[in-house]
Amino acid sequence: MGDVMRFFRIFVLSVCAATVFSLPVAGQTPASGSAGPADALSAIRAGFIAPPMDARPMMRWWWFGPAVEKDELAREMQAMKAGGIGGVELQPVYALELNDPAQGFRNYPFLSREFLDRVTFAAQTAHELNMRLSMTLGSGWPYGGAYVPVTDASSRLRIVTVALPEGVTSLPVPSIRNGEALLAAFVAPGTPRSYDADRAERVATVGALRMNVPAAQGTAPRVALFFISSRTGQQVKRAGVGAEGFVLDHFSMEAIQSHIQHVADPLLAACGANAPYSVFSDSLEVYGADWTPKMLDEFRARRGYDLTSRLPELAAGSGEEAADLRYDWGRTLTELIDEHYLTPLNAWARAHHTKFRSQSYGSPAVTLASNALVDLPEGEGSQWHGGFSFTRWATSASHIYGRQVTSSETWTWLHSPSFRATPLDMKAEADTFFLQGINQFVGHGWPYTPAWVPDPGWSFYAAAVFNDHNPWWMVMPDVMRYFTRMSYLLRQGAPANDIAVLLPEEDGQAEFRPGRVSVTDEIRTLLGPDLVPAILDAGYNLDFIDSAAIDTAGIKYPVLVMPPMERLPLAAYRRIQEYERRGGVVIAVKSLPMRAPGVVEGPRDSAAVKRIAQAMTGDKNVKVVASATEAGTAIGAVLKPDVAIAPATPTVGFIHRKLADAEVYFVANTDNRPHAFDATFRAARGGAEWWDPFTGKIAGAGTGATIHFDLAPYESRVLVFRQGAAPAAPPKAEPFAPIDLARDWKVTFDRTHTTQTMPVLESWTDIEAERYYSGTATYERTVEIPEDVAKAGRVLLDFGEGTPIARATLHQPGTRAWYDPPIREAALVYVNGKLAGSMWHPPYRLDVAALMHAGANQLKIVVANTAINELAGRAAPDYRLLNLRYGEKFTPQDMDHLEPVASGILGPVRLIPGQ
Repeated sequence: MGDVMRFFRIFVLSVCAATVFSLPVAGQTPASGSAGPADALSAIRAGFIAPPMDARPMMRWWWFGPAVEKDELAREMQAMKAGGIGGVELQPVYALELNDPAQGFRNYPFLSREFLDRVTFAAQTAHELNMRLSMTLGSGWPYGGAYVPVTDASSRLRIVTVALPEGVTSLPVPSIRNGEALLAAFVAPGTPRSYDADRAERVATVGALRMNVPAAQGTAPRVALFFISSRTGQQVKRAGVGAEGFVLDHFSMEAIQSHIQHVADPLLAACGANAPYSVFSDSLEVYGADWTPKMLDEFRARRGYDLTSRLPELAAGSGEEAADLRYDWGRTLTELIDEHYLTPLNAWARAHHTKFRSQSYGSPAVTLASNALVDLPEGEGSQWHGGFSFTRWATSASHIYGRQVTSSETWTWLHSPSFRATPLDMKAEADTFFLQGINQFVGHGWPYTPAWVPDPGWSFYAAAVFNDHNPWWMVMPDVMRYFTRMSYLLRQGAPANDIAVLLPEEDGQAEFRPGRVSVTDEIRTLLGPDLVPAILDAGYNLDFIDSAAIDTAGIKYPVLVMPPMERLPLAAYRRIQEYERRGGVVIAVKSLPMRAPGVVEGPRDSAAVKRIAQAMTGDKNVKVVASATEAGTAIGAVLKPDVAIAPATPTVGFIHRKLADAEVYFVANTDNRPHAFDATFRAARGGAEWWDPFTGKIAGAGTGATIHFDLAPYESRVLVFRQGAAPAAPPKAEPFAPIDLARDWKVTFDRTHTTQTMPVLESWTDIEAERYYSGTATYERTVEIPEDVAKAGRVLLDFGEGTPIARATLHQPGTRAWYDPPIREAALVYVNGKLAGSMWHPPYRLDVAALMHAGANQLKIVVANTAINELAGRAAPDYRLLNLRYGEKFTPQDMDHLEPVASGILGPVRLIPGQ
């Protein structure tokens, strides 16, 4: 029966893989459509200049309470669209205010008639605005709520150990409550902390109250072991009013069908004819979920033997056989969540003309191949250059299984506290997602705020704020335009990653223990911190792959890297051997795997696995290296780097997309310092073009494979190689003496309508009356432009260099830009009454030549800071009564001891010749 279930799983994944494009081996060109190459590239250029709505970032839209009203819903959605945001993900969460009948404020219970009426309104408004609407199928996360009985709640294997006093003949069975069942009882030599699982003796219980204890053979200590099918008791996190309750059992088909009936169906029905773009499952943070009431039956049917008698070995056994047992348990859990959670939800979504978007990682035990079962894999985490990341996990699955779009939960915990994040922070993190292959952002996020709440409004406890209450909202259209262009461009053609890194998932499952059943947690340790950087620093990009993906989709990469691993299923190993025989290169760290996993398969298949390892050892296409740090050098001996950077600059990354008629490279400096280097591109052909993701303009970058880069901190560029000659590079500007503009600005603080002259540029926080000011200030002055400057060709308004900040360990999982810019934090520049552009990222320079003339010119710069300064001057909100009413659902992030931060133009400001 176990082989039958494995066949079923491979069949399902094969169907998913059968419809995908093949990932290119190095040098392989994806097929073009009916249009010729010139037409195809022209169409992509046009889309880059004016990208479609569906490439715009979406925002997670928190409905606190939920307490939302239609007028404000409409206003906020209109503001989103005007700001360049393309859609929303509805996320009802905890209340931020108590009901107040006198004010007309009310928290509408989740799934109440009033709440669903507002869902209907939001869906209709999104349709009218041509925006995408996505819905979390629940309130908070993970799935669950008030409708979940204890019998459908997330489950765990509860183990009770009791030291047996000498001479005892019986003892009471632990209390078994509703939702629990005693599975088996044992007596074993040892103590509750350390017992011999191999010598455990199963003991019958008398009814459900007492257990007879067999007579002792000697005086050695003994322990009674009770194995109980129990519940984790986990409650839905951050649930809205009326949505509180147990998290459901993700291994139970009955539990998920009940969730669909009680939650998903009403939510979708509320959308009426306006079906959502997608429905969403957040990260699987079901802590300690390692069991389900039908586990013993499912295990027996799938694995072909009984688990009951081996429960002590599962909990505390040692040696290879115990590891094989845990692997069998782990893959059973994986099959159950795949078949009983992901598959039915994806099928339900498709049946209702929407798509299932899922963060399929964390706990419980999903694998990389689990992503084949969902239409829209999603990741999170900005760790592009470290070891394992959820983001690369999701993009790898999309590349393998042919998903064009991979989204990411982006900007969670960005530059804590709330309201501190800046547009530069957004870009610094977003670029690390692009480098991993993400091409759809779901921003974290947009807090709904009632009209009567004073600025800067409400905020989610673990997130930045990207709504129009933010002082720097004025540059949001430009910020979103950058993300939209890059998202669009990174959907074109096919991914061109050279390296597949085989994840040691079987070793990870063999490491499972009761209460610890996360494949991704184990992979983070097993993969280690060195392998991914070694590959990236050698000039390659990579995807993860697992044995199930190899079974179903094969290996479409020129090089397969195998980190240290002990176990590999025989079927996958045979596919790898065939890949190597056909010219694929295999690089193994330390050794090739030598045994098959599983209690049944291990003894049956390990000899064949060992023969394959021995046969491959010494083959010309197989290389074994002593450590992960040597992997990059080994790859370089057989494959030319995709991008060779000199001098070596580990903080600079790239992602490569292959078109039928062009090669697209995104190159980003993720460091807080500038870097200059030469980059040699393996796929270079014809002429090279710079595609500016901020303006959409295209300019020549020369010919040849080696291109010089001079990147400011957190700067990024797009380079496109295409057939034919590249357009000419812009002419160099005529030199002139820089003109200093750092003095004598008239500054008007727009919210307070106060004006003063700044003889020397200074921070607003140095002005006592404006120390706690948040908002915009307008800087104005006249500048005399000599004739030679007016005719120079390119004249740059230069705000100078920022200051790198020493990196520090953050106490929460977010990130930030480690850089103090010369403009705090964003600006719009006007020359002679016309908008010249915005300033929000390095390099802080803007070409203003087209708007200037000889003689007197009027400069106006509107500068915005963050809302932190205003919040620092206020008392923090008091949530005492709210917590007493609803329970403490959140703790505000880092909102105590706020201090105002430097704001405004900090100088210097000059006009300099363009380069």
